[in-house]
Amino acid sequence: MSRYLLWIAFLLVFFSGIPRQALGGSWDQLNPEEQQILGQFKDRWDQLPADRQERLRRGAERWQRMTPEERKEAQERFRRWQELPPDQREMIRKRYQEFRNLPPEEQEKIRRGSKWFRELPPEERQRLRQKWQNEGPGGFRSKRPR
Repeated sequence: MSRYLLWIAFLLVFFSGIPRQALGGSWDQLNPEEQQILGQFKDRWDQLPADRQERLRRGAERWQRMTPEERKEAQERFRRWQELPPDQREMIRKRYQEFRNLPPEEQEKIRRGSKWFRELPPEERQRLRQKWQNEGPGGFRSKRPR
């Protein structure tokens, strides 16, 4: 028990003395590929919060692992995102946050339903979208397994 308390005390002392920005890194600590991908942030990198730097670095790592086709799809999704009106983007952000706050079982249920819908033929997806618009969520029942 005392070892456990000592460990907690060590962590508290260690992390309390580190400024938030010190947890991030300088631009020069990025590898050349990360610098190329994150080039638009070069001039303001040191002013970004450490957690934002870390999210950007993880994104750059994911980008490096993508195939050319995956990159093309990601660029297309980003282009569509940028074309959305600000109020629609805000609504999507809000819904995403609500999703993240759901219990893992509920998130998985939604993921399964989304996968099921994406795998339907385009005509069937369109038919279900139309039915949803006409009947709303209260009157909508699909054939999807639960």
